Amino acid sequence: MAGSLFGFGPAGRTILTGNSLGLADYVAPAPPNALATTLLTGALTYSQNFLSGPPPFAPSLLSSALTNPSPNSFVWAYVRKRFTQFLVNLTLTDQQLEAGKMSQAKVRASLNRHYWGLSSETANSLLIGSWAKHTRIRPPRDIDILFLLPNSIFWNYEMRVGNRQSQLLSEVKDALLSIYPNTKLRQDGQVVIVPFDKMPIEISIGFRCSNNSIMVCNTNNGGSYITSTAEAEVADINAWDVLFKGNVRALIRMMKTWQREKNVALKSFVLERLAVEFMKEWSYHNNDVFYYDWMVRDFFAYLLRRGGGLVVMPVTGEIVPLGDDWMSPATTAYRYAMQACEYERDSYESLAGEEWQKIFGSAVPQFVS
Repeated sequence: MAGSLFGFGPAGRTILTGNSLGLADYVAPAPPNALATTLLTGALTYSQNFLSGPPPFAPSLLSSALTNPSPNSFVWAYVRKRFTQFLVNLTLTDQQLEAGKMSQAKVRASLNRHYWGLSSETANSLLIGSWAKHTRIRPPRDIDILFLLPNSIFWNYEMRVGNRQSQLLSEVKDALLSIYPNTKLRQDGQVVIVPFDKMPIEISIGFRCSNNSIMVCNTNNGGSYITSTAEAEVADINAWDVLFKGNVRALIRMMKTWQREKNVALKSFVLERLAVEFMKEWSYHNNDVFYYDWMVRDFFAYLLRRGGGLVVMPVTGEIVPLGDDWMSPATTAYRYAMQACEYERDSYESLAGEEWQKIFGSAVPQFVS
């Protein structure tokens, strides 16, 4: 296959041992010392200054992958184990899943009893955000719910003046206070928050329209209703993740870990949209976990090229600016990922792990053998 969009050369890499290369007697060089790992030297020195603009896409690792392998061992020997364990470490525990399930079900049932006269834990509501998309990571931060009110309430509030949407959220908060009198509920922007100790619940309010779309309360700029993209986002991620063999969600979960670890100024839903768009173009999108080192590296290169751009939300076509406040941590992460890929190629287990941990923290293992 011809070179990929990112200039990586052939669309695959082969697991080869020292013996198969005629290198049984080859003596591997000592692992790079600390000086050699400096990010502005060695393999990461480019004529283009990283700080003056986005870096070029990485040169082909395949072309140089077999020039300096560890003898009698697999090239890229630790990639599969490392990233498999990384994703396991990001998976919620059974206890966390059960706590989240019970918390959100309790709130949904309470609102159903108050507004609909039902005790259902699922009716007139839906999970949104990471719990709906199955892109949550450990430890979970919160659970997002979209609760649908009777349309009669919409018409009642249309008779009012002022910010009707803010008033409506206040009513929902008061309704929940009557159910949870000892809980310090708060209204925060577009949501009402039930601050359970283990997992806060954030509740958006909406109405189901005759065309089956959902309009949700937007309290900004005097109040309005906007069309929800929640269901479309879930359907879109589902479709692309199936097409690309689970790689979309894996990438999203890893990037959310970076976002959290480095406090990156990119919203989670933006990272999700970028992951989908990247995967559509990445030449290795149907390869498995053995390519995840390259996937991480190449996503950061792609991300840097999107600085100052925008993403378009499904269905509504809403344009969301990306800004560039996140460019500095993304540039740093790209440098570390480049170095980590070099070490992975030569099967330096610990050194590669150290570089990945500079991006993702301790969730990614340093040692996997």
